[in-house]
Amino acid sequence: MSVDRRKFLSWSLQAGAGVSAGALPLSIQRALAAEPAVETGTINDIKHIVILMQENRGFNHYFGTMRGVRGFGDRFPVPLENGKPVWFQSNGEREVAPFHMDPQAFNALLAPSTPHSFADSQGAWNQGKFGQWPLYKKDNSMGYFTREDIPFQFALAEAFTICDGYHCSITAGTDPNRITFWAGSNFNPTLAKQGINCTDADSEPDNLRCWIANPEKDIWPVPGYTYKDSAFEWPTLPDLLQAAGVTWRIYQNPNDNWTGAMNGCLAFASFRNAQPGSPIYEQGMSHWTLEQLAEDVMNDTLPAVSWVLPPREFSEHPGAPSSPQKGGWYTEQVLNALTANPEVWSRTVFLLTFDENDGLFDHLPAPAPPSYNLDGTLAGAATLPLAGEYFSDPERKHIDQRDLTSGNLRPFGLSARVPMYVVSPWSKGGWVCSEVFDHTSLALFFEKRFGFTVPNVSPWHRAVCGDLTSAFDFTGRKDHAPVAMPSMDNYAASDAEQRARGPYVVPTPHQPLLQERGTRPSRALGYELHAGTTAISATALTLEFHNSGSIGAVFHVYDRLHLDRIPRRYTVEAGKQLSDSWDLAADAGKHDLWVYGPHGFVRVFRNLAPVTASMPQCSLEYQAAQGSVVLTLDNFGTAPCQLLISDEAYSSGGPWQIALMPGESRQQTFDIGSTGNWYDFAVRLEGNDAVLQQFAGRMETGQHSISDPALGT
Repeated sequence: MSVDRRKFLSWSLQAGAGVSAGALPLSIQRALAAEPAVETGTINDIKHIVILMQENRGFNHYFGTMRGVRGFGDRFPVPLENGKPVWFQSNGEREVAPFHMDPQAFNALLAPSTPHSFADSQGAWNQGKFGQWPLYKKDNSMGYFTREDIPFQFALAEAFTICDGYHCSITAGTDPNRITFWAGSNFNPTLAKQGINCTDADSEPDNLRCWIANPEKDIWPVPGYTYKDSAFEWPTLPDLLQAAGVTWRIYQNPNDNWTGAMNGCLAFASFRNAQPGSPIYEQGMSHWTLEQLAEDVMNDTLPAVSWVLPPREFSEHPGAPSSPQKGGWYTEQVLNALTANPEVWSRTVFLLTFDENDGLFDHLPAPAPPSYNLDGTLAGAATLPLAGEYFSDPERKHIDQRDLTSGNLRPFGLSARVPMYVVSPWSKGGWVCSEVFDHTSLALFFEKRFGFTVPNVSPWHRAVCGDLTSAFDFTGRKDHAPVAMPSMDNYAASDAEQRARGPYVVPTPHQPLLQERGTRPSRALGYELHAGTTAISATALTLEFHNSGSIGAVFHVYDRLHLDRIPRRYTVEAGKQLSDSWDLAADAGKHDLWVYGPHGFVRVFRNLAPVTASMPQCSLEYQAAQGSVVLTLDNFGTAPCQLLISDEAYSSGGPWQIALMPGESRQQTFDIGSTGNWYDFAVRLEGNDAVLQQFAGRMETGQHSISDPALGT
């Protein structure tokens, strides 16, 4: 079919929109100027991994308005119980939609934190139903910033790679997520492997084990720390690195790490019991400054793995004493240290992420094991055992008493998205990587690079969460553009100016949701997903989920005729498939099922009229080598039907009319190579405006592409 190639060229050129050369801070000039030291063209060329985990920022909160990422321009928001899109959350009295926390009008950059415990996070997520986010998280949880408000964060993403599918691991706060990040699991992996769901005796649903018991008295190294609860026994990532002979270090001030909370390893016996002279004590509990980090870079003595723990003031945590400006300044100092020696930087990866989202709103349904219905049945299924992936709270100590959507057995996560910047000579160029990642992905990245196994990572996480390698191009191709990076040296003046302004006001009526138009380069991914109906009658419908790709995925199914129900979730490992059925008897065959997968994958299966003699069904197959997709249309009924196919987003032509006799099958091929392999085709019965079936997403070809050109408003 004919496609306007000039339109595709304009989309591609927009990938560089907003990117310009300018006067850059020295650290960023050096970071962008250095080319990777390519020896093997593989992950083994990385000699140094440096990790900074900041505090409590959500993806939509920072980047919901940025072009080319899954943000406020998402065309397929999941539905709420009242049928409205996910944007319109309730605080119990009125709706609160995402709103701009404008620093020019309010004290927005120092706005207070929001609730972020296991209980309120479960309540806000609502097992995937959403609906009451500000009720549990407060109204300011719906606030967001723009490019003008946080220029450093935007510029860092424009210069390197941003991940828009990176989730925190646990629907909770700091400790649960930092423990996962530092050890690969926050629940006892031995019990989980036995199929035993953990309680708070052997997992960390809320902040407890990393926090020093007496911060006024517990000074390191003398008299040392005391702790609030028992220690975990499974090995941390530093323990495993040490056993594998891989050098590592934690750069921190042990007496300025937010009373221990920055260091997830403090929950573990190996750290609590470390003695002077031991590697854990010397490298993981001692005082190592940013100045020493810079010296190690200059002297080419930087360990293979380094963690940097921020002081509380520069942790980027919402509310005073930190701010995006202070966090940006601290990041700039880390980059100053890392780029001081170009030879070292050419072999270094810097990973910057956040432990959790505070209580800040995210609109994407979090990939998670299926939830339990109130009757004890599972809302979904998986191709692997799920026992051990749930938090058991029989006394409801960690569940809000208002949260009655599910019972006392809850999925640990995944939870909301948080930013992840991949900063390295192998990730320059303003890319987006949309594979599903979480905090266990760091452990998987270590496995890939150093060749040892992290036994704590659960089979479910291994099936669903990537190892971060898709965010890189290890061939070292030079395809990046210069980016103007603002200096954050004025953070003190900015914070002072903010304090002089009044507190934010939630706007009424709702503000229009805005996202920048344009695309950005998008990494190739291993997804090849299929969902389709295999049987439809007046009494039942069967959906089949097939994963022919190289990475696992979670499918979410929202039943728009029964939005009071928990959406079903299906975990399908790479190379596997499963099916499930819906009872349609009470609805006389009517159905309206929306299937969501990663990276914009959407399927719609709808029939709002009683089942008749005409029963068309459709399926979509990929032809990656030809740059096309094929729609197969079957009429399994006893009467002829006339179908209308339309392109819903990418102006590729049509509509196309297809006549089907009873028992007849027809195919229609669509060239999508000129749209970056993005597609969105709807099939209707002629004369009926209601979509019968719809297929949207991106076909993966093994080659890099662009982000969804239809994103943005």
